[in-house]
Formats: sequence, C-alpha cells, structure tokens
Amino acid sequence: MNLKRSIQVEDGQLMLGGVSAADLAKEYGTPLYVMDEQMVRDSMAAFRDSMNRFYEGKGLVCYASKAFCCKEIYRIAMDEGIGTDVVSLGELYTAKSVGFPMDKICFHGNNKTHRELEAALEWGVGRIVVDNLTELAELSALAESKNQTAQILLRIKPGIDAHTHNFIRTGQIDSKFGLALETGEAMEAVKEALAAKNVRLRGIHCHIGSQIFAVDPFVHAAEVMVGFMGQVKAETGVELEDLNLGGGFGILYTDADEPVPFGDYMGPVSEAVKKTAAKCGLAQPFVLIEPGRAIVGEAGTTLYTVGSVKNIPGIRTYVSVDGGMGDNPRYILYQSRYDMILANRADEPASQMVTVAGRCCESGDLIGENVPLAAAQPGDLLAVFATGAYNYSMASRYNRVPVPPVVMVKDGKSRVVVRGESLEDLIRNDC
Repeated sequence: MNLKRSIQVEDGQLMLGGVSAADLAKEYGTPLYVMDEQMVRDSMAAFRDSMNRFYEGKGLVCYASKAFCCKEIYRIAMDEGIGTDVVSLGELYTAKSVGFPMDKICFHGNNKTHRELEAALEWGVGRIVVDNLTELAELSALAESKNQTAQILLRIKPGIDAHTHNFIRTGQIDSKFGLALETGEAMEAVKEALAAKNVRLRGIHCHIGSQIFAVDPFVHAAEVMVGFMGQVKAETGVELEDLNLGGGFGILYTDADEPVPFGDYMGPVSEAVKKTAAKCGLAQPFVLIEPGRAIVGEAGTTLYTVGSVKNIPGIRTYVSVDGGMGDNPRYILYQSRYDMILANRADEPASQMVTVAGRCCESGDLIGENVPLAAAQPGDLLAVFATGAYNYSMASRYNRVPVPPVVMVKDGKSRVVVRGESLEDLIRNDC
C-alpha cells in the first residue's frame, strides 16, 4: 500500500467516499469504476481558487474532458464555476447536452473534421484552438460562408522537453500537435490568422506534456509563450489577450511519484507570466489552464473480483481479475504503475509480489507486474487506485466484454453516473 496515499479502512474494509468497496461491488458488480465526487470537487475548487489568487481573476480553469467525459462531470464543472476543453464532436455534444456554457469551452484537436468545425461555429464555442495552417484556411472559409467570426487560439510548440513518456510529450518540435516556433511556422500562422477573413485571433496555446512533476518546464513554457506574444506585438502591432498554458500536472500513482501541490505550480508560473509580460511591454494576459488527470485521476478507484491465482514456481504468481486491458489500457500503452490492495482485507500487509492479469485473450493483458499484495484468493476484491483519468475514457470492448459502469460516491451514498453496458448494447449497432 502506498504510504503517501490517504486510504480509509474500517474493520478491514476499504471505504470509498464513506461507502465500503465490498458493498459497492455487491450492489453494482465488478469491474466497477468508482469516482469520489468530493475529491473531484475539491480539485476543481483548488485550481479555480489558485487561478483567482495568482491571476487576480484574470483566468479560467478548463477541465480537460479527454481524462474522463460524461454528463455528470460537466454538471459538476458548472457547479464549481470552471470551463472545459473538448477534443471531439462527441465531447462537445456531451457538454452541450447538459447546457454547458459554450463561451467557457476550448475546442482542441490536430485534425478537426469539417463537421466538428461547423458545430463549433454553430454552437458558439468560445475558443477554437487552431492546430495548423490547413485548419486555419478551412475555418476561415467556413466562417466566411456562414457570416460568422471564429474566435481562435493558435497552438504553439514552445520547444520544451517535459521529461515524460515519449507518447505524452507534446511541446517539442517533433510532435503532431501545433506550430513550431523554431522554424518560423508559428509567426507565419499568426500573420495569416490576422489577415484571415472572419477569424479573430485571441491568443496562443501550448501543452508540453502529461504527468509532469517538475515546475521548471511550466515556468519555461510561460516565459517562451509570453515572449512570443511580445514578438507578435513587435512585428504586427497586435497585442494578443489570451494565453492558454495547457495542463500536464502530475498526480500520485505510486510511491515513486512526487506530485507538486497546485499552488506550487501556479505561483512560479504566474510570476513568470507577469515578469515576462512587463519586460515585453504587454498587459497581463488572460490565462487559461487545462487540468484533467489532476482533477479526476486520484478520485477514481477500479474494483475487480479475483478469479484464478496461478503460481509458477521460480517465475511469478498471476492473480487474474474480471477486467483488464478493456477497462484499463494504460499498462500496455505506457507501462503505467498503480497502487493496489485487496479491498475486503485492506488492513492486511502485502506478503508477496504478483502480476495482476486481465481476462482478455492477450498475453500482454496485464494491469501490473511486481505488485506488492496480500495473499490473494479467488473471490477477493481488488482495488486499483488513481484510475479516474484515462481508464473509462480509453475503455474498449475487446473480446466483446462490456464497458463497466461508473459510480460516484459522496457522504456515504452512491449513484450511477454512467450505466454499464449490457449484452444487448454490444450488438445494438450490428446489422
């Protein structure tokens, strides 16, 4: 068990939001995604309050929908007074379905479809983050045809290596996202955007990567981005108003992780924004940030029922569960590590190192290797922590295993926010 993680145990039973994991499993079955609503709200409020403190109200937190998207998360974000970012028509439609304010939405994507750009204009999305010159031309023509003005940011690659997994680094020049500073592409895009009909360039955006624990890369990104805003003003006479610094704040998965408190990010970064703006003769920009994992990641726990336990002498012990890569593909994608315990024997110390295997017909279907765990038996309940981000949102139906439900817990009560798929759901679209 992770010594840094606050885990509530009563009479040997893991408690989640005041509800025993065993009771949740009994009522809803397993696998089961469980989200602690109060943790989600507290994280949203912490970011919101930090923005108000360090930017004197001149800023907006936009929850990154890709981490976990459903109607209820947007309702909670509205309650907490924050915005959101979306990367697809599906995410945008989900937000729209609950009346999310369109002016608080940023629409991202490196290859938005014509239909997505049309919807963004038709529904009045507050900021479309344009990724490339092709998209800029298409959006300009589309907005002109509709006699509308597209409110845009340009996504910039600030040339910063965030020292994280290759698949989640996005700020360096070799990335499918954004416009490079080093090549002059970014300035070219700025000038084309300023000259384009029916487009209003509000500002610039960057995102340097995910699961970042160091503060320095964020500070450096802020300095580079504000410095570029200064160059834009010097070359074009136009002072951009918005600066979106993206997200990427690291969270606690295991003891090896050292997440930085929100305020410890925000303070140095805000200081860099203000100092660089003053140096460049700019007004303090309106700052946006886009935390996703940092809001929902640690709020999530996935529950599984242990099936077979297979010991291969001198090799390893496999503990197989009733889920796997279908509901959590992050281990096979990134070798992501998690803390796990037996929820029905939560006060028992780990006594062995095991490999937790999924049920899919793939040798690589694992949730973790070299996992410290109490001696598992068939029927035990396994809890995997920090699964609130990129688990449900990346789930698949491989082997035609239904996607599990999502339950929120708060103050000793639980409720379903996403129904689990039925067998009928699996064949619903078959012809």
